[in-house]
Amino acid sequence: MNIADILMSNQTWDFLINDVLAAFIKIAIVLAITLLHVAYATYYERKTIGHMQVRLGPIEVGPHGLLQPIADGIKLFFKEDIIPENADKPVFYLAPVIFMAAALVSLSVIPFSDNFVIADINIGLLFIFAVAGLGVYGIFISGWASNSKYAFLGGLRSSAQVISYEIALGLSLVGVMMMAGSLNLTDIVRAQERYPLGMFAIPQFLGFFVFIVAAFAETNRLPFDLPEAESELVAGYFV
Repeated sequence: MNIADILMSNQTWDFLINDVLAAFIKIAIVLAITLLHVAYATYYERKTIGHMQVRLGPIEVGPHGLLQPIADGIKLFFKEDIIPENADKPVFYLAPVIFMAAALVSLSVIPFSDNFVIADINIGLLFIFAVAGLGVYGIFISGWASNSKYAFLGGLRSSAQVISYEIALGLSLVGVMMMAGSLNLTDIVRAQERYPLGMFAIPQFLGFFVFIVAAFAETNRLPFDLPEAESELVAGYFV
């Protein structure tokens, strides 16, 4: 190998190292902002529900309870890990990992700004559907592995609900794919600039309505809370 080949090899390695380092920095930023947002969305919900019920909601930790999500997170790390006696322990441990990984990996293809996306792939929309579909495995096996009838029924309900509403969710985006002419999420965002208010929701109002309903159903929140169903299944697969 001559000197030019050695220099070219070193430049290639430097380029790869810089790319990997940049990717890790982007991942750290996205995860930090996303998890912080989740924590304070929960805080906002608790405060809103509290005021609706003539209560104050979280108020003790920090000014106006602003540090309550941080305190709750620290508390959860030190709580006892309770495992049912007859549970399938390896699968029981694996279930929340699958669910969490599916939710976080889907963030990798979402463009947060013009030049800030972790993986700018050409099939970004299909990638999100594929990864989101894996999340149901975490829910179903968590219900099965705990060896509880309540949790098992919750897992079955969640599987049925995800299959039902993901079909509507996917079909509602067919018009978006056709109008953008691409599955790349960055291209889809740029294509919307030609339309009123910078979104496809105006010409695709019916698809937008179906998407919103199906997206709410995917979250298992009211009125689509059959998998959790606190009144009859005691929180379903969360048992």
